[in-house]
Amino acid sequence: MADLLPVPPVGELSPEQLTRYSRHLLLPGIGIEGQKRLVNARVAVVGAGGLGSPALLYLAAAGVGHLTVIDDDEVDLTNLQRQVIHRDSDIGTAKVDSAARAVHDLNPLVTVTTVREHLDEHNVRGQLAGHHVVLDGSDNFATRYVVNDAAVALGLPLVWAAVLRFDAQVTTFLPRQLAGDAAVQLRDLFPVPPRPDDVPSCAEAGVLGAMVGQVGSIMAAEAVKLITGTGEPLVGRVLLLDALTQRTREIALRPAGSDAGAAPRGWLPETGESRGVVAIREMRPEQVRAHLGELQVIDVREPGEHALGTLPGARTLPVGEVLSWEDRSAVGDGPVVFYCKTGPRAGRAARHLVHLGHPDVRVMAGGILGWIDHIDQSLPRY
Repeated sequence: MADLLPVPPVGELSPEQLTRYSRHLLLPGIGIEGQKRLVNARVAVVGAGGLGSPALLYLAAAGVGHLTVIDDDEVDLTNLQRQVIHRDSDIGTAKVDSAARAVHDLNPLVTVTTVREHLDEHNVRGQLAGHHVVLDGSDNFATRYVVNDAAVALGLPLVWAAVLRFDAQVTTFLPRQLAGDAAVQLRDLFPVPPRPDDVPSCAEAGVLGAMVGQVGSIMAAEAVKLITGTGEPLVGRVLLLDALTQRTREIALRPAGSDAGAAPRGWLPETGESRGVVAIREMRPEQVRAHLGELQVIDVREPGEHALGTLPGARTLPVGEVLSWEDRSAVGDGPVVFYCKTGPRAGRAARHLVHLGHPDVRVMAGGILGWIDHIDQSLPRY
């Protein structure tokens, strides 16, 4: 790969650096000059979660001289299943602080800047400016589009990935300043941001922790290749990973308007469940409890979540099964109340049933977490 990034090498590597990075120095395409560029590189990592954790650790181990960690969240017990940069003792602390400590413990030669902010259109360019590469490990499409648009405007390459359940997508976007007419970005992959309710989060659908580590490592390798000018980055190619079968495949990505620019649907829903917005009535958990014998209560979480506990007498149907219904015969005409973890999946199921003509559909406010808060504290929060 021809050198793409203007990362000048440092003058000399210290004896400690020569020893620490000796295995890189042996690699054709990296060697001493490539390592000098890594030591002088500045990489911003958006998100210190599942993807950011392995990416940060491997970038630090590789000797990237300056890392900026951007995240506004705190470490939670549920993070530790996959966010390997954090420890049990870090619960309740800022993720950026926990990540910075881990990077320093691994490689004290790397400097770290922590940014505990939520990125939006007002601050994103200021936070990303001055870096050579950006890695997007965020967990929501609003942030992904904000980061993408800033990278395009600043002329920065962006390593992008998304994961859910057992599936992942990974690619590298190059700006026009580096790739000319072949430049691609997130809006070439997904031209229109999906509605928040249309894409389940990892908290709603789950994610295989080991796969997240696999994908974060790929992202770090992409950054190393870009900085050192080694190999062929995932530019114009989207890598699709299925961890259940451990198979990968690629699709071509071209600028919007070209024949090969179609996006993979992956886990994004088809448009059938995104029909016009319908206002759905809510019932408080207390109201649901008072009328349990009169309502058909349907839990639309996934089977693994059902195993953590359900409402008394609730039917358990994953939301995907409800969305496949072609008529309302599965529930009849009596009142139906859907619930999930917090509400989005229940809302999708409820809207679908309304479109099928059901006369009395509601959702339980707050989902199972609302039930736990107000009715049954014996069930586990997750």
